[in-house]
Amino acid sequence: MSGFIALWSKRGTRPAADLERAGAAFRHRGPDDYAALSRGPAAFASRQLKVFDLSEEVHQPVLNEDGTLMLVADCEIYNYQELQMELRRRGHVFRSKSDGEVILHLYEDEGEECVKRLRGRFAFCVYDGRRQRLFGARDRFGIAPLYYTETADYFALASEAKAFFILPFFTARLNREALPHYLTFQYVPEPQTMFAGVYKIPPARQFFWQQGSLSIRRYWRPVFSPQKRPLEELKEQAGSILREAVRLHTGAAVPYGALLSSGIDSTIIVALLRELGPVSTFSVGYEEQDYSELQAAAETARYLETDHEEYIITPGEYWDNLPRLVWHFDEPVADPAAIALYYAARTAGKKVTVILSGEGADEVFGGYGIYKEPLALRPARLLPRPLLSAAGRFWPAFLPGKNYLRRAGLPLEKRYYGNAFIFSEEEKRRLLKQRNFPPASRITAPYFEQARGLDEVTKMQYLDLHTWLPGDILAKADKMTMASSVRIRVPYLDHRVFEFAATIPLCYKIRRGMTKYLLRQAFAGVVPPAATNRPKRGFPVPTRLWLRSTLAKETADLLEDPELGQYFNRACIRQLLSDHMEGSTDNSRKLWTLVIFALWRRQFIR
Repeated sequence: MSGFIALWSKRGTRPAADLERAGAAFRHRGPDDYAALSRGPAAFASRQLKVFDLSEEVHQPVLNEDGTLMLVADCEIYNYQELQMELRRRGHVFRSKSDGEVILHLYEDEGEECVKRLRGRFAFCVYDGRRQRLFGARDRFGIAPLYYTETADYFALASEAKAFFILPFFTARLNREALPHYLTFQYVPEPQTMFAGVYKIPPARQFFWQQGSLSIRRYWRPVFSPQKRPLEELKEQAGSILREAVRLHTGAAVPYGALLSSGIDSTIIVALLRELGPVSTFSVGYEEQDYSELQAAAETARYLETDHEEYIITPGEYWDNLPRLVWHFDEPVADPAAIALYYAARTAGKKVTVILSGEGADEVFGGYGIYKEPLALRPARLLPRPLLSAAGRFWPAFLPGKNYLRRAGLPLEKRYYGNAFIFSEEEKRRLLKQRNFPPASRITAPYFEQARGLDEVTKMQYLDLHTWLPGDILAKADKMTMASSVRIRVPYLDHRVFEFAATIPLCYKIRRGMTKYLLRQAFAGVVPPAATNRPKRGFPVPTRLWLRSTLAKETADLLEDPELGQYFNRACIRQLLSDHMEGSTDNSRKLWTLVIFALWRRQFIR
């Protein structure tokens, strides 16, 4: 199961025509099967990707034994066999081996508490005919997407926002409040979207639609509780729990493979898959060697003896595919690595239906390079605060260290906004036509408050788990793989893996200048020796070079669109372009953020 739409008709009619047109909008999520069903005021439709043998699955939407409950879901429940056995013992009758049917019967017995029993990726909706309500949930980290909106006729939920465009009385309009946040983070933080009136059910939430009202409640919260334990004990536990997660994530009756970069995260996944049997691996890169991970990935593939394929992306095809991929994204996400992920999934899709990947390892185990900063700033913080503040202000700009001193004098809440920080508040004031927009701290401050009492590195993890992970990492993982009708699985985001990783003390997250120290040490004996100490690269893309050369004209032409003047100071955009082309400043991330917005607006708003 890979995509659905759920409608509640406010007029009590069954919207069959609207449902079919909406389902066609996300056919790529499930080209193998389509089905629709109505009960009372509710109408559900689903698209299915063949991950299991379709003869063993019940067509969604699925009903319970007496027809009082109806479910549609985008899910992969890794403990579904265990739950199914338990439910059979209670007397439930199953018509398939479908994990979605397990959710339905579990809800029938346990109500809203059923969500806490599920292990895996899920977004689902249940029509409860007895209570005359909709109930559903999204998984703990937001691996599966779930949008909602409300019109004069419908309350609607869907796996992709574009499914709403066919609804009567729905008009795609820009959410002006979200635009400044997009310029800061390179994505729109949840629950907002770039569409006015369209929202996302946040991760780890369940929802209820009843008597014309929506309520959303949290059912799980990531809790960090570092514990001092021997390194060897932690290494053994890390090995055990990740092996279990990888094994559970391979459960399918179709071929699976893995994405392989130069980094430790994907290398560990591939090494653990090789313990289970042969595996196909897939990598992408560029002719620009400084940005390509192909050589290191190929060395890993040879060491682990995988069936390896690679693909070289050219700037021309990268640019040519952008409009279509922006359409697949629904919202603007200005991460250049997202497009690289599409090519990796497309390459994999010629051979397999399911791919495993390393998303989430950095947030869970403490892997981003920026997480080293709090430790690096400690020496400067030994200075008296007034002296440190004065040094940061008056240190000569031509001498190295000014930025170090400035950041050392700032509290974490004022220097860290997540893994992407594109335009500062001052830069946005110069660039945007609109005024009095909310500051980026409105998004981040609540998470820092919730993480009060934790060390600074763990606070950074906590923020990224709630913002960067669902907003960028998992959004691109879902949308760019589904664009090729390929399912991605992310074992590091098994919540049992997180619950273990949350106990790791700081000294084993970052040690001797190395991030993810425990993870690297736990698998040092099973991955290539070079991979253990290799720094993180994260699908680098040569946009800095391309925007000055191969793609310079295309970028300038796109950003000269007069209609962008509705939102931005065009003189400011020209200055960003000019400074970048001259080489005086690297504005590639800022320009790319504007490029993706311009393409998104052409696709959806104009």
